Amino acid sequence: MKKTWFSIGQILLTLIVVVIAAAVLWKLVDYYMFAPWTRDGHVRADVIQVAPDVSGLITEVKVVDNQQVKRGDVLFVIDQARYTLALRNAQATAQQRRATLDQARREDARNRTLGNLVAREAVEETHSRVEQAAAALSDAEVAIDTARLNLQRTVIVSPVDGYLNDRAPRVGEFVSAGRAVLSVVDMHSFRVDGYFEETKLHGIDIGQQVDIKVMGEPNTLRGHVQSIVAAIEDRDRQQSPNLLPNVNPAFSWVRLAQRIPVRVALDEIPADFRMIAGRTATVSVRSIEPTKGRRTTASDAAAASGPASASGASIVGASIVGTAPSSATHPASGASQ
Repeated sequence: MKKTWFSIGQILLTLIVVVIAAAVLWKLVDYYMFAPWTRDGHVRADVIQVAPDVSGLITEVKVVDNQQVKRGDVLFVIDQARYTLALRNAQATAQQRRATLDQARREDARNRTLGNLVAREAVEETHSRVEQAAAALSDAEVAIDTARLNLQRTVIVSPVDGYLNDRAPRVGEFVSAGRAVLSVVDMHSFRVDGYFEETKLHGIDIGQQVDIKVMGEPNTLRGHVQSIVAAIEDRDRQQSPNLLPNVNPAFSWVRLAQRIPVRVALDEIPADFRMIAGRTATVSVRSIEPTKGRRTTASDAAAASGPASASGASIVGASIVGTAPSSATHPASGASQ
């Protein structure tokens, strides 16, 4: 009898373990396959390439590598001697044409005063010379403004608040107009781009709260979904020479889910957090609890009070940091939905 009860207990224990294992397995499958989270996230920022508007030798550099700068800070100065001479030349030309205009006006006024003593053709000719001299003077004044602008553009300033790249220019280098010399990372444009599998987009809405775990950082960043990209490149469809779609006929039995870029705006950044564009992050989107049988929208979540809405939202994906995914280049910009 004892052996029978022992066997029944073993069977019940085995069933309980199997049920628990099945539940855990189902939770894991549901989390890894359908929960809105991804390890394929990256910190992004706008990088402004600074290119001079004029060419010349660099005579002075005001910054060093990786320096933090503010908008309007002088980065470097291009040799101003040639542009100073160009300004003086334009001013001299304008002065000469102004004298020509004054002389033409005096002649025109004298001919008009004499009346019938001067032929009508001579009066029209002097009046035409006045108009031509006035146009030439206007052209010279434009040349002065252009020369003055070029002289001002020899001083290169930072367009935004941010950080320089790791290679500042050096004194004596020759720079060409329109060619980038250095770049500045806009410190106010940091964001996170998460590349979610298309099977997980059903749990992502605009304005939804997001937890971000950056690899190597102990703190978790907070943010919200700002936009979801409207289109991605179809690499299986190419344009043929006769302008017809060239679709790859091969089809794999295993269909891989496409990666859809989702832009996340940062809400909270700790003061000691080292924000570096390109860092790898795990992005976890919080679930939105249904209200009265329907899915709550982003506006409903925003209408709730801060602490209350935060407590009502459950974390769908834990911040799991793994091996950095493939560093495929994705578009930084996404269309707002």
